[in-house]
Amino acid sequence: MLVSSVQVTNCRYGAKLAGSTRCSGRVEVYHNNSWGTVCDDGWDLNDAEVVCRELNCLSALKVPTSAHFGAGTGQIWLDHVTCSGNESSLTECQHSGFGSNTCEHGQDAAVICSDLIRLAGSGSTRCSGRVEIFHNNIWGTVSDYNWNLNDAEVVCRQLNCGSALEAPRSAHFGEATGQICECQCVFLCYCSFTFFNGYIIKYILCYVFCLKGMIRLAGSTRCSGRVEVYHNNSWGTVCDDGWDLNDAEVVCRQLNCGSALEAPRSAHFGAGTGQIWLDHVTCSGNESSLTECQHSGFGSNTCERGQDAAVICSAVSVILTGSGSTRCSGRVEVYHNNSWGTVCDDGWGLNDAEVVCRQLNCGSALEAPRSAHFGAGTGQIWLDHVTCSGNESSLTECQHSGFGSNRCEHGQDAAVICSGEKTFR
Repeated sequence: MLVSSVQVTNCRYGAKLAGSTRCSGRVEVYHNNSWGTVCDDGWDLNDAEVVCRELNCLSALKVPTSAHFGAGTGQIWLDHVTCSGNESSLTECQHSGFGSNTCEHGQDAAVICSDLIRLAGSGSTRCSGRVEIFHNNIWGTVSDYNWNLNDAEVVCRQLNCGSALEAPRSAHFGEATGQICECQCVFLCYCSFTFFNGYIIKYILCYVFCLKGMIRLAGSTRCSGRVEVYHNNSWGTVCDDGWDLNDAEVVCRQLNCGSALEAPRSAHFGAGTGQIWLDHVTCSGNESSLTECQHSGFGSNTCERGQDAAVICSAVSVILTGSGSTRCSGRVEVYHNNSWGTVCDDGWGLNDAEVVCRQLNCGSALEAPRSAHFGAGTGQIWLDHVTCSGNESSLTECQHSGFGSNRCEHGQDAAVICSGEKTFR
């Protein structure tokens, strides 16, 4: 699972700040292999809205300034941040440049977002009450089936409320209205990750297990890949009969991946395994979940594996493609100005390939082929003279001659061959 490039500090390494929760704290961004803060010059709700969305929190409630959650240390990476509020990442907003500022840590910016979980009900406090989660734009409760101290422990830790003392059942804090989420919370007992930022990862896993209509993308990146849905305790694919941009739009929005750029068919990202759960999916594009769209019924299809549907969402900035390509090897293409384009191989080397491989969660770079090794692309050549240190989190963060500035032909399209998909333990 990928970790965002922005964090609220109280989640970092499991540290806690007084008065903060998973969705409130001092904002820090990761750049040039280190975490640093954001100066509060011009910091407003639009900027905070991007942070809250990127962290899978709800909307921005407040934008504290003047190191409200304590002063950070190290670099101040961003200053004069100006977001429209629609960006998918804080680093996509306008700013004065990484490290360019005239600030002190007493000006560290912060956010207070609304969270996806809360405690409510008669007699509740910040750390006791009826458990409610936010899904499909409404608050709903959690069924007490199999509910126990292990499950309560996850909630308490998520809300920065210490250890669980009790796990009351039978509407101890009063009955609620709205949807009931029947969590298979027995699974939560075994979510014991200790990976970097593991607290956030544990939260995401537990939240996902509690939702109906789960969805994921496989075979590529977080925001591009083969569409898979969870039903009847197993993951399965979606048939591409009638698959189009409206359907892909729902998937991208559901995964917080921006808008749909493409709706590839014919197992573009490889064939899946197991059940083909959905076929003849017909979305208007406004649904909040793919399973809310019209379809032929779970498991009802006449499809083959070569018909697995896929999406490419706008949050993706790099893909590998071309003749003979796999998920972790191919011609490098980047997305800019509403179109995909290639990278010229002038100066292309292993450091540049290393950034691409890491960005795609494909391990380390084995080769950096040149001269259109995976076939010549078409359209724009977006990047030339790319020079990476190898530590950047995105290819577009590396030095280059400027988008579209080149004297290249597509016979010079750059490529990568990576070691393969990373696994974390």
